[in-house]
Amino acid sequence: MTTIIDKIAWIHIQNGQVLCARSKGKDTYYLPGGKREAGETDEETLVREIEEEISVRIKPETISYFGTFEAEAHGKAEGVIVKMTCYIADFEGTLSPASEIEELSWLSYKDRNRVSVVTQIIFDQLHEHKLLS
Repeated sequence: MTTIIDKIAWIHIQNGQVLCARSKGKDTYYLPGGKREAGETDEETLVREIEEEISVRIKPETISYFGTFEAEAHGKAEGVIVKMTCYIADFEGTLSPASEIEELSWLSYKDRNRVSVVTQIIFDQLHEHKLLS
């Protein structure tokens, strides 16, 4: 039986690099975001998770859908799939790791091997669209 982990993620690109987060005690980077709480929309989840994880406020009126991607979930049992719905949005505040996030890092396409499998697929898409150097 396949289990799906439904996550919402933020894509923030600057100078051909995408903002990624690494959780405490982990060595793999992910796009910032997380799982929705009961009754939350994608947008509400995005705003809440980004504020919790990296201390900035997403501007809801700027949120735009980028894509939904699926792959084997990193560090989970075989058959566990992560479905990541990604959005691009502007923010206000200063980027700073919080909650379980230990580090924020700007990664380019050459850093593809440092991210989770689903994030690698997203990196490929960003690279194809000439958004990631």
